Amino acid sequence: MGLAFAALGKAVDSAFGFSGLALPLMKPAAFLLLTLGFLLRVWATVHFYAHNMRVISLEPQQRLITSGPYRFSRNPLYLGGNVFTFFGAALLLGSPTALIATAVHLPLMDLFIRREERQLEHEFGEEWRSYRKRVRRWL
Repeated sequence: MGLAFAALGKAVDSAFGFSGLALPLMKPAAFLLLTLGFLLRVWATVHFYAHNMRVISLEPQQRLITSGPYRFSRNPLYLGGNVFTFFGAALLLGSPTALIATAVHLPLMDLFIRREERQLEHEFGEEWRSYRKRVRRWL
């Protein structure tokens, strides 16, 4: 998804004649972010399924997961997929449009996450509030 998003940014760059980015250490940073994002997302997904839960579900989850990658971030799936992978892909393709779109997209993701958190608080009450105090939303 991150690479598709960056490719779309690259197409917009071409359409409007924007110059691509070529900064020192940009490619190694891109590969690092892509690798971290992919591994974090896989770890969070595997951890979710190990607890007999689905990452994508139309029904509310039955338990609150606070172990594995969820010890460090309340949102490792979003952190890996929507932050690290999107920024890494934008850097890999050198797209200023993709970088800007990713930066604009993050506050929107944060609003989405806040809505989810209200649902979690309603569902899990004090267990959620205690977890929220111990673990940051992103990092």
